[in-house]
Amino acid sequence: MLLCRTKKMGSTQTTFRGDQLDDYQECTFFTSKAILRLHGRFRDLAPNIVPLDYTNNPDVTLPPSLIITMPELKENPFRQRIVETFSEDGKGNLTFNDFVDMFSVLSEMAPLELKTIYAFKIYDFNRDGFLCEKDVEETVHRLTGEELRPEDRRLLSLRVMDEADLDGDRRLSIIDFQNMISKAPDFIR
Repeated sequence: MLLCRTKKMGSTQTTFRGDQLDDYQECTFFTSKAILRLHGRFRDLAPNIVPLDYTNNPDVTLPPSLIITMPELKENPFRQRIVETFSEDGKGNLTFNDFVDMFSVLSEMAPLELKTIYAFKIYDFNRDGFLCEKDVEETVHRLTGEELRPEDRRLLSLRVMDEADLDGDRRLSIIDFQNMISKAPDFIR
């Protein structure tokens, strides 16, 4: 038997099957109420595209141009990389599942280890599974904006690489990155 759970949104109702909400709760750090709120936010981005009824798992994706306008991302220098990292297609188009995953990892309830894994993916601009000097330099540039001159960004990036590159291969593995984060936990924020 399928149970439908709904949330009244003005004069409309969002509908999921009970098992769908249970699955979302199992795979995220959210309650069913929070998931329904997230659906409302997802739908608000494109009410003409996102249906209220999710019982049949509609195949709806929203483009990154809509997602990055959200208050949580709008001022973030990594906003485009964040949505690309969480999108199934790697281009930033998000399904509701991708959207929930993104907010789950970004939530305060997500453990540092999970946040570190996704931060690594976000900073891996060339998507090769490592952070090279150019990835680190781009990360520093986005974090500091125009506060540093290009040569200072380069020096800082080289210094980060020198300190964090445990095996001396001039690239940071996820293990190198996790080790660096353990020494500077504020960096992940």
